[in-house]
Amino acid sequence: MKIVVAKTAGFCMGVRRAVDMVLDASNLSSEPIYTYGPLIHNPQVLKLFEEKNIFKMDRIPEKGSGIVLIRAHGVPPEDKEALKNAGFTVMDATCPRVVRVQVIIHKYAKKGYSTIIIGDQKHPEVVGLLGYAKGKGHTVTSLDQLYELPRFDDAVVVSQTTQNTDFYGEIKAWCKTNAPHYQIFDTICGSTEKRQAEIRELAEENDAVIVVGGKQSGNTKRLAQIASQTGKITAHIEDVSQIDYGKLSSARSIAITAGASTPNWVINDAYDQIERNLQQQHPARAFLFSIRNFLLKTNIMTAAGAGFLTYACSVLQGISQNLHHAVIAMLYVLSMQILNNLFTIKPDKYNHPQRAFFYKKYRSWLMLFAVLSGVSGLYLSFIAIGRISFSILLIMSLLGLSYNLKIIPFISKKEQLIRLKDIPGSKTILITMAWGTVTCLLPAVASQSKWLSVAVVFLFATGLVFARTAFFDILAIQGDRITRKETLPILLGEKRSFGIIQYVLMADMGILLLSSFTDILVKKAVFLVIIPLMMLLLIRFFRKDSFVPGTHREFFIEALFLFTGLIAIVI
Repeated sequence: MKIVVAKTAGFCMGVRRAVDMVLDASNLSSEPIYTYGPLIHNPQVLKLFEEKNIFKMDRIPEKGSGIVLIRAHGVPPEDKEALKNAGFTVMDATCPRVVRVQVIIHKYAKKGYSTIIIGDQKHPEVVGLLGYAKGKGHTVTSLDQLYELPRFDDAVVVSQTTQNTDFYGEIKAWCKTNAPHYQIFDTICGSTEKRQAEIRELAEENDAVIVVGGKQSGNTKRLAQIASQTGKITAHIEDVSQIDYGKLSSARSIAITAGASTPNWVINDAYDQIERNLQQQHPARAFLFSIRNFLLKTNIMTAAGAGFLTYACSVLQGISQNLHHAVIAMLYVLSMQILNNLFTIKPDKYNHPQRAFFYKKYRSWLMLFAVLSGVSGLYLSFIAIGRISFSILLIMSLLGLSYNLKIIPFISKKEQLIRLKDIPGSKTILITMAWGTVTCLLPAVASQSKWLSVAVVFLFATGLVFARTAFFDILAIQGDRITRKETLPILLGEKRSFGIIQYVLMADMGILLLSSFTDILVKKAVFLVIIPLMMLLLIRFFRKDSFVPGTHREFFIEALFLFTGLIAIVI
């Protein structure tokens, strides 16, 4: 059984912009936040807004206060003015693609042109567009309706930005033949065109198509219509509970796509649930995947990666391969990762739904596991390494424990900055430094290595960990924004963050190459260049194909740290 996720699935630019605007307003302002009508057509996102006390306003009151966000679909200009006159601060989250159509209609309406809008009459976007037509707007949902319209002396033809591209092509062809004087504009969003073209291709290549998104979403409904027109099994669902697996039993390959207002966590959850259900048909494969998922959820694989990286760092510095350092690093990382995940169940509900459920269900056992791991690491460092290493590890453990605790209310007068985790960008930096310390500095302190070798290896180790952590932060950006976690990708943006990751990994490769030829590190260090190179290639691939399932991405990135140690063993 093969499952394919459409590359175009999920938030489009306009929806992402609108959601980011309302979440930023909620996170930064103490005023009441409203959306004029539903901001987007997705039940999970709208429920999320309610949980964050972002309320929907259906009617404009005479007087009011607070911030009102204009929905991504846009509104008539008179509604925007009415909101301002009522006393609200208006933030316009109208999609720029929709704004372009509004500008076209307004421009020609001032010249006396009639406006023909190809779209659903009751759709919010069309209602908003009609407001710019100065009373001379007409909506068309079929060719028959177009035939019935009078032949206007002057008319402009536009489409709803999420219209079916094939249908609009028929409209344009008729107009060019029967009303060549009409001004016709291609106003279907490029994202819509790509989304529809991809679903046609995927429907042809697969036995079944699952479309994930709101039942009220026009673009999502069109995706389902296009898929069903191919004759393939098609299901339009809002969440995974609506999947009829009986209908999919005969399918050997399934394509998953989603509307422009469907968040990533809903798509990822749909994939995971479908994959888990279908794996039951292959018990051996299901068993292997369950082991992989367990190792990832419990962070055992992450911790093992820290141990293998520690071994590699010792080899690079010429330290005798004392496995105590690797075990200590593994126990420390395991303890800190589990504790951090126990404190972040809420954001994990959006970023890793299955992990959030796992940690909620086994909270007590995982807490015990984390404490035992941390204590074991400290004990081993005390009896096997020395007091200095023990003291450093103890301080790091206390800092790790304090990361989620309210410990700095007197340092910062800002209510938002009361924990270390509330410091913008702190997560990525602190994780990187902690890993660098246990994987490189602790072995170096115990062995009194040359400072130049230590510095080079520290940069190598922290470079890998920074790239890993920042990449995972990019994947979790939607959930982190919702829960007010200011990670580096939120502060810098996805594009800049990807750029920094690439530069860091290229610098890692350069450091190893130069150091291996200048006797700073052992000669065979050059073989480890393959690790940052592979990470760079994987991250570039995952960026291009953004809907490789999250569990698979996490597994491949974490596996690279295991390979680091394995290569060190060989050399």
